[in-house]
Amino acid sequence: MLHTVSAFAQTGTAGTANAPAVLIADNVQVTRDRVLTASGNVEAFQGTTRLTAQKISYDQATGKLIVLGPITIKDGTGVTVLASQAELSDDLQNGLLTGARMVLNDQLQLAAVQINRVGGRYTQLYKSAVTSCRICESDPTPPLWQIRAKRVIHDRKEQQLYFDEAQLRVRGVPILYLPRLRLPDPTLKRTSGFLIPSIKSSSELGTGIKIPYFIRIGDHRDLTLTPYLSSSTQTLEFRYRQVFAKGRVEFASAITDDDLEPGNGRGYLFGAGEFDLRRNFVLQFDVELTSDDAYLKDYSYSEKDRLDSELRISRTLRNEYIRLSYINFKSLRDDEDNDTLPNDVIDALYERRFFPSLLGGEFRLVAAAHSHFRKSRVDMDINLDGIADGRDAMRLNIEADWIKSFQLGGLQVETRLGLAADAMNIEQDSSFNNTDSGFAPRAGVIVRYPLVRYGTMINQVIEPVMQISWVGGDELAVPNEESTRVEFDEGNLLSLSRFPARDLRERGWSLAYGARWSGDTRDSWSANVTLGQVLRDSAQLGFSETSGLATMQSDFLFAGQLKFNGGLAVSGRTLFDERFDVSKAELRGDWSNQDVDLGGIYIWVSDDETENPLSPISELILDGGYKIDRFWRANLDLRYDLERGRAANAGAGLIYSNECATIAMTINRRYTSSTSVEPSTNLGFTVSLRGFSANTGQHQSARSCGKQAK
Repeated sequence: MLHTVSAFAQTGTAGTANAPAVLIADNVQVTRDRVLTASGNVEAFQGTTRLTAQKISYDQATGKLIVLGPITIKDGTGVTVLASQAELSDDLQNGLLTGARMVLNDQLQLAAVQINRVGGRYTQLYKSAVTSCRICESDPTPPLWQIRAKRVIHDRKEQQLYFDEAQLRVRGVPILYLPRLRLPDPTLKRTSGFLIPSIKSSSELGTGIKIPYFIRIGDHRDLTLTPYLSSSTQTLEFRYRQVFAKGRVEFASAITDDDLEPGNGRGYLFGAGEFDLRRNFVLQFDVELTSDDAYLKDYSYSEKDRLDSELRISRTLRNEYIRLSYINFKSLRDDEDNDTLPNDVIDALYERRFFPSLLGGEFRLVAAAHSHFRKSRVDMDINLDGIADGRDAMRLNIEADWIKSFQLGGLQVETRLGLAADAMNIEQDSSFNNTDSGFAPRAGVIVRYPLVRYGTMINQVIEPVMQISWVGGDELAVPNEESTRVEFDEGNLLSLSRFPARDLRERGWSLAYGARWSGDTRDSWSANVTLGQVLRDSAQLGFSETSGLATMQSDFLFAGQLKFNGGLAVSGRTLFDERFDVSKAELRGDWSNQDVDLGGIYIWVSDDETENPLSPISELILDGGYKIDRFWRANLDLRYDLERGRAANAGAGLIYSNECATIAMTINRRYTSSTSVEPSTNLGFTVSLRGFSANTGQHQSARSCGKQAK
């Protein structure tokens, strides 16, 4: 016969131990000397602590529990204790366990000959072995790694592990001894301490080690200090993060003393932040500073060769947009002189939409201001690049447009009528007058005729489109300062002006026409294709040859996208003339599934006196990874200059990852060189032991004890 009994006892300890103890078992006996014995599927509860065992004897006179296993104790905070037998207090917070093993957060296992529980806070483990690797009883092979210690103390309150006479073993072989060691347990999300070190080998800096130390300043800010030491460098890296009630900031920096620039202090500072202000305004900033042109690439902090630091205030509403920004540029390129580049740029923009009930449609108002300044004070072109060395520019633009859409039968018609006022001031350039201004009235009509077909296999939409537009006024006698790089794509095919900035405008009559096709099979693939061209009554100055817009008859624009549900996506865009000579082409592809993650870009730009006067651009960029098996993954990245027949950058990586460790090996080679940067090779090696930080357990590539992986 089975008996289910609940026994209640009040204890005098603090905390959760004040709750009544509950005992459930198949059989319960109480002797005359007040000894309660429970056996068969025994469960005991005390607050959030739960104990299961085969047999429990409770002496009410002494308040002790004698427990026979197998024993499982769960305290409700992610700590599980397994043992063969135990002697515990009636509140389950103190006692001695033998043949025991403790599991933290289902990640870290701590096996010991004996475990003492003290005050519900401390757990002491003697002759302990600690690992997060899966242990198989049928396999005597030592785990990938383990820490053996004479004693381990787990502090539940501080969520820390303290080791005495710790010995790190790899496959059972001792490789490191530490008399004292402190590590966080897996339930702790943030605490001060050392992070995962890494080994880095560079052809320029030699072999060195990085040892990051994390400092928890509070709940909302922290600092990470990383010494980087090698035979050729002494570097200290910084990372500071802070979160505010209405914002956040993050800074990364380093200071260096090395053999590459002996006697010269080197360093960099990158930072970014964002704050919510009153009335929906947002303040944003980013800082990019470096001591010299080669530092960022020497230490692989960034591949940027033009730095921009910006301070911006903006507001975005449903019918309004405001932006005010200041940007400081610095070029790290050998062929660019910062004194003759527009280093300081100020921009202001105001956009507003109105919906007049009398006229209908939409009324748009835009006010824009722009200024940029060069350090040089020379008003002539001394360096022979076609631009006065000290030229400064300021402009003011005001635009007003009325847009109305309607349907006419199956046609969708959009009309636009507007006026733009432009004023521009040029300083320190003897080739131009100081100020010029003018008006640009404009009008346009866009007509679309969408055709839809629903089929059993595929749904299709074909949309022929045409725009007739006119922009009046005379071109301002000002240089092309901002619109030096023009991209003709499906986004601006139907624009009144395809210049990226308001310093130049397209003038006269133009006809833009094209068609767009899209198809969707719902469960297999989707695609869209766009073809278009622009015709004008006269050629437009300011466009480069490779823009495809320099003549009265523009190049043909062809763009398309193809996406399969299986993870393959391809997109491309090209410009070609009536002889099918290509001026620009771009092809992108991505393929992603459980085993493969591959992306590639191919770019072609023909030679152009304005954009790339030396030679055409033909470049291939690849970035991908392949899952070799459950544990191994390989990564590859490549940037190859097809025009010169050589690689610019190449890198590879090999990663081993299972439930208890991640080992990463990387190699990267930079082939390009300049007067400040030499070709270099970098090797990296990092070992991460899982189980000592939050959210690192239960890895999908766990070691299997049988034929089936779990």
